[in-house]
Amino acid sequence: MLDEIRQRLEDEIERLTYELNVELPARINEALEHGDLRENAEYKAAQERLQFVQVRVGHLQTRMGELSKIDLEHMPLDRVGFGSRVTVFDTAMEEERLFTIVTGDFIDLDKGHISLESPIGRGLLGARVDEEVEVQLPVGPRKFKILGLVTLPQQVGAEPDAEA
Repeated sequence: MLDEIRQRLEDEIERLTYELNVELPARINEALEHGDLRENAEYKAAQERLQFVQVRVGHLQTRMGELSKIDLEHMPLDRVGFGSRVTVFDTAMEEERLFTIVTGDFIDLDKGHISLESPIGRGLLGARVDEEVEVQLPVGPRKFKILGLVTLPQQVGAEPDAEA
């Protein structure tokens, strides 16, 4: 999972860097040729996109730095955390669901990827197998029973410290 996230970040950084260094300067130069910048919508749009791309690249680089700080050896094997695949029983829907806990940049509800910052992600965080957790959703409280758990260290075959 870490390699997949790292690759997605690197791909987006590469794509945005190309846009930042090649495409946007060309758009800005073309817009400058149209003259009066006060009423030049193309110039304003290119400048706004430039600012957005700069901020996004900075954000992605910060995420890359955060990824490098993840210490698999100190992540517990018995509690839900970042990267965990969690099988739960949704008591309200009376169905099993499989969630993977990810950062907000990688949410994919169709694949069962939920954010650590989401109500369900926060509610499951730190839970153990056989625990029942109540999560406050916009539609009201919902209970989930943890049926199965595969943590990130288990997925990548890392050996955690005995203290974790």
